[in-house]
Amino acid sequence: MSKDTSSIVSKVWNYAHVLKNAGVGYGDYIEQITYLLFLKLAEEREELGYDNPIPDDYQWNKLVKQSGDDLEVHYRHTLESLGKEAGLVGAIFRKAQNKISNPSDLERVIKMIDDEDWSEMDIDIKGAIYEGLLEKTASSSDKGAGQYFTPRPLIRAITEVMQPKPGQTIADPACGTGGFLLAAHDYIAQNHQLDKAEKKHLKTQALHGIDIVPSVVSLCAMNLYLHGIGSAEGKPPVTQADALAQAAPDKVDMVLANPPFGKKGGFTIVGDDGKITTEKHSYERDDFWATTSNKQLNFLQHIVSMLAINGSAAVVLPDNVLFEGGAGETIRRNLLQRCDVHTLLRLPTGIFYAQGVKANVLFFDRKPASEKPWTKALWIYDLRTNQHFTLKTNPLKESDLEDFKACYKPKKRKETERFKRFTYEELIARDKANLDILWLKDETLEDSENLPPPAELAEEIIASLETALEEFRGVEDALKTEEQL
Repeated sequence: MSKDTSSIVSKVWNYAHVLKNAGVGYGDYIEQITYLLFLKLAEEREELGYDNPIPDDYQWNKLVKQSGDDLEVHYRHTLESLGKEAGLVGAIFRKAQNKISNPSDLERVIKMIDDEDWSEMDIDIKGAIYEGLLEKTASSSDKGAGQYFTPRPLIRAITEVMQPKPGQTIADPACGTGGFLLAAHDYIAQNHQLDKAEKKHLKTQALHGIDIVPSVVSLCAMNLYLHGIGSAEGKPPVTQADALAQAAPDKVDMVLANPPFGKKGGFTIVGDDGKITTEKHSYERDDFWATTSNKQLNFLQHIVSMLAINGSAAVVLPDNVLFEGGAGETIRRNLLQRCDVHTLLRLPTGIFYAQGVKANVLFFDRKPASEKPWTKALWIYDLRTNQHFTLKTNPLKESDLEDFKACYKPKKRKETERFKRFTYEELIARDKANLDILWLKDETLEDSENLPPPAELAEEIIASLETALEEFRGVEDALKTEEQL
């Protein structure tokens, strides 16, 4: 991040602290910045000769003239009206609500945005500023966008080994703030000389995101727009929907995704007030191999169904997907049979904003129907054993993934201490086709001298306790639900 970009991020973020004391959470603040920044950009682009997609009554020049209670009323009506618009405007403002109820606070935020000339900034700078705000929101004590924010070094490493190409369609059915879609866009733009048609395809057709939370769809749509993806006039590259509710309308060449953690399944409903409820049912789809309420197993099946033949996927999945019996075993056996499941990256703990997560990245290619299994061997890279990462004192860096990227090369693979090959026959012979395979000795279990520093230990203990509390709350919710039935 450049010095100028960093200074603007700091300036905008300082207001977040002020508003936090006034009862406006970090997540709510970044939503309001999204709405206001889009209005300001629409006016600046109009001055450059572009059409303004905002109706006259709700444009930026009308907003900045308001003050006091009139400002609050006008802003509220603006959000309500723009949420009914089509295209990118509707995607950003859908179900938008004013969370800055104090008119003087709202006026200060509007002035802060009005003081900057955003259109003079390079697209990369605007995008970097917005990404910086999203990352600060994710890492704040407020939950904010944290549950949707995959560490960027991990996203870039995954995208680099997947090597998306010009002309491909790339999707994320749980896109959050758009990290994977942005990484795919940047990789294609930076590694290929694109002609005019390829540039247009990359901007308007290549990338497709879905998320169930309206406010997160707004963040993602704005994030993509500030990186030059999509247009204010055309169909938005991200839509708000329950991706699991039905089969994807079109097949795609590549899926890059980190579906939400948590095992609660069922049909998710977003009400008119933006609140999300889940009915206690499993997804029953003809294109699924098994019916289950496990959300991650459903996303895995959905992603397979999204892929065109010979399409490829990289999916972040929690450990339970590797060993869970019942539907889990059925899905794993089908996956190994019908897809080429070639690589598994075991991720370390301490790298996600959702605490205590044990996760992996599964890489596979969809294949045509065949009597013989497509998976010949699964290569597993263990980045977890004897690795100690924390969000603050020792965060995951690009360099931590260099060895994995070097080992990944499909036609030049060699076994190393952390990279091992397991044949299809070995995998299906394991109890329940369990893919939760470990071979490295955990040094911390035998030698206290190898323990991480006290600060890291404390952070890990806190993360484990928070995870346990979340699990207990889940049990409590389930018991209350049963009592009500």
